[in-house]
Amino acid sequence: MYEDDVLIGSLMEESWLTLEQVAAACRVEPEWLARHIEEGFFPETESAAGIWRFSSASLRRAQRMRQLERDFDAVPELAALMVDLLEEMADLRARLRRAG
Repeated sequence: MYEDDVLIGSLMEESWLTLEQVAAACRVEPEWLARHIEEGFFPETESAAGIWRFSSASLRRAQRMRQLERDFDAVPELAALMVDLLEEMADLRARLRRAG
């Protein structure tokens, strides 16, 4: 079992993670995550009183982006596009399952 799985498994949808917590879970510097936020790669992330808050979906997105960048030497824009496509495929599969 991966360490990241434990963090995701215990995170509830109503809970929020900080920038530092997400960066640690992705094994990146907080600056990596901040740059990606500035580029608009985390549209669902919000800032409250100057503190970034991440949902479990944003954590999974960050982990996937980091993995794509690392494993395939992908530029951030390409990694974000691939994660968008993966999320869309997962959404479409869930809709098909619900539709029967």
